[in-house]
Amino acid sequence: MGISRRNLLRRIGAAAAGAAAIPSLAEASIAPDRYPEAEAETLRNAIARFHRVSAEQVVPGCGSTEILRMAADTFLGPGKKLIAAQPTFEFMHECARRAGAEVVTCPLTHEYAHDLSAMLARVDSSTGLVYICNPNNPTGTLTRRRDLEAFVRGLPESTAVVLDEAYHHYAGDSSDYASFIDRPIDADRLIVTRSFSTIFGLAGLRVGYAVTAQQTARLLAAGRLPENVNVVAARAAVAALEDREHVQLSVVRNTDDRQEFFNQCHARMLRPIDSLASFVMMNTGGPAVEVVDHFRKNNVVIPPPIPGLDKYVRVSLGTRADMGEFWRVWDLMPRRQMSM
Repeated sequence: MGISRRNLLRRIGAAAAGAAAIPSLAEASIAPDRYPEAEAETLRNAIARFHRVSAEQVVPGCGSTEILRMAADTFLGPGKKLIAAQPTFEFMHECARRAGAEVVTCPLTHEYAHDLSAMLARVDSSTGLVYICNPNNPTGTLTRRRDLEAFVRGLPESTAVVLDEAYHHYAGDSSDYASFIDRPIDADRLIVTRSFSTIFGLAGLRVGYAVTAQQTARLLAAGRLPENVNVVAARAAVAALEDREHVQLSVVRNTDDRQEFFNQCHARMLRPIDSLASFVMMNTGGPAVEVVDHFRKNNVVIPPPIPGLDKYVRVSLGTRADMGEFWRVWDLMPRRQMSM
């Protein structure tokens, strides 16, 4: 659920007021005539206050994807190895390959959690980085907090870990989940990433950040792009961070929308993977590529099939009208493509 334009502009203006005197809301929200250093620092301090950490532990980025790129550039390279799940968010794999590193993947468990035992078994002296997305993208599934703690503590000190919490807000009620920002452990090379693209609805502005130990933050920041967060994005992110009512309403709405999606699946004898994110992986009962093509022909875009999950499609939850259209198009599917 996105923030309305009026509320966003109002909050951007309020966030900017503490940093500089401004003559108009338009100038507060646009300000194209200045470089973003001050606004980026304001954002960094706001994130630090929000999480009750020092500003030196926070690294803002142009989306959390830039943080992943920074981590790859910092801890990987020729002769180094990334260990990650399959399937997961593959941008980390791409960053590792561009850095010249080997990418080693381990299949998820039958419960679609990270197979931490298999991942740990692949760790050796060349392992520079481990990537864990929790809840996982694209499956929306959790890996239990206690298992993750034991895994991180079992790694050599030379191996860094990126724990991607882009979908953190959607998993908060699970007893198996707790953020490593909210409940930190003593692990200097643990890098926790967050994004303003999901619950805050600012995907187009590209803002994300990492929270980590100060020395690790310095290493990451050395690889950031100059002026990587622009003025409008920084001010909007500060405003969004302060809008706790919007976050709470979005969580409730997503939970309701996800349950309704499950209901519609079950009514059609479909098998979704139990998700704790803002999307659902659904078993189509047939080749997913045919389903994707059917939706494309009916002007509905869903992502291409995920390797290893050839009968599944990943469906992002949208408005009631969006989901109504999804199911209308689904029900137009030729029966042979819907056989289980």
